[in-house]
Amino acid sequence: MLLFTMFLMGIVLGFTGTGGSGFIIALLVVAFGIPIHTALGVSLASMVFSTFTGSISHFREGNVNIRIGLAMGGFGALGAYAGTWISSGIDSNRLVWMTGSMLILSGILIWIRTRLAAAKQQDGKDGNPETSPLPMPFWISVMFSGIGTGLLSGVFGIGSTPFIQLALLILFGLSLRQAVGTTMLVITPIAIFASLGFLQNGHFDWLLLLKVTVGTMIGSYVGAKFTKRAPKLILRISMMSVPIAGGLLLLVRNWLLV
Repeated sequence: MLLFTMFLMGIVLGFTGTGGSGFIIALLVVAFGIPIHTALGVSLASMVFSTFTGSISHFREGNVNIRIGLAMGGFGALGAYAGTWISSGIDSNRLVWMTGSMLILSGILIWIRTRLAAAKQQDGKDGNPETSPLPMPFWISVMFSGIGTGLLSGVFGIGSTPFIQLALLILFGLSLRQAVGTTMLVITPIAIFASLGFLQNGHFDWLLLLKVTVGTMIGSYVGAKFTKRAPKLILRISMMSVPIAGGLLLLVRNWLLV
């Protein structure tokens, strides 16, 4: 049942093009009774495979800014590893509330991100990866954005996709196409080091990871076939709805248990 559920979840994630670790967390906790800390570690570990293969594909398509991606991902890995130790010290019920709220915020930010991208296209701007629209030196920008998004991933177990993409759009002036591809590269080391942190803290399940990874990878391949066929408005609504639905699922579950 878990493998089949992850297959269906993969179809949704493949269609929306989102990392989806947040909704996976919600399903594992609410539907299958997995402890929240273990769900965080497994969901992040499953992202390692999808983001790694995804970043290779985007690199071949010319959608990745290597310099920004590696620098931001390196700082993000440090923040993610530190975040897992913070997460392990948070009470399970409180962590469910915090993760649920962060997922809802992620959905709102995804909507803002797509609005910004649409405005860029209307203005005829494609973004310049060599200059930053904000007057901040490159290494200060990647350090704060990398560590900040890495901490979010480590503490709450989410991929921080909308946060990373907003930073790439606003701080570095990348186009949406470049922001999407570079985000995959940034998330890969974040997911690796976050997974390592949860593993060292004893919050991990290898068999569960196998089921989640196999199910979502197969489902994502199927779901991606429908992306180009969907109207843009439907796609934007779906991208926003997935993390919000996951967040609400966690919050309602905790509210019913109080």
